Amino acid sequence: MSDMYDHWTPMSRPTPVGRRGFLAQAGASLMSTRLALPLLGSGAALILSACGGRSRGSGDHPVPELLPREEWRDILPADRYRILFEDGTEPAGSSPLDKIYEPGTYICAACFQPLFSSEAKYDSTTGWPSFWTHLPGAVGTRPDDTFFMRRTECHCSRCGGHQGHVFGDGPPPTGERWCINGLALEFVPEGQTLPELRG
Repeated sequence: MSDMYDHWTPMSRPTPVGRRGFLAQAGASLMSTRLALPLLGSGAALILSACGGRSRGSGDHPVPELLPREEWRDILPADRYRILFEDGTEPAGSSPLDKIYEPGTYICAACFQPLFSSEAKYDSTTGWPSFWTHLPGAVGTRPDDTFFMRRTECHCSRCGGHQGHVFGDGPPPTGERWCINGLALEFVPEGQTLPELRG
């Protein structure tokens, strides 16, 4: 009996749901890249390693820039700056926000724009805070071809701070999973005043 994955590569296997599946796929992609770099030579290795970062603010999907990066670097703690403005990703399961389900609003950790309502939050079991939708007009998206796969990156529509990615494996009514870095967010419990917008 033939197994459909007999000849799979990290690019051809369907994107699995869940933390273990995602980490296995990402690890396979990175490992195959690491093994290939010495064989390709230093020029190709430099080009491939530069493909990890996405181009911000260009093409058909510009990312807004409310303040220069240097100002955000002075305002934000280093770990938040890395996520928001260097397109970093926190380790799965590391954010306390993943397990908060009280009523409230999730705001951008950079400019404080409200992004998500707790009413749209659910447990995706991925280890990152997940929502089935965002607040109207609060989040922008753009294609992300890093790690040799096509994904959709999402960012704050006001300051351009990287939030995470959106996938098509979420619950009804949208079928979307907005998978967000906890360090890119702050939670404001219901009844507390939202902070003034920053920047």
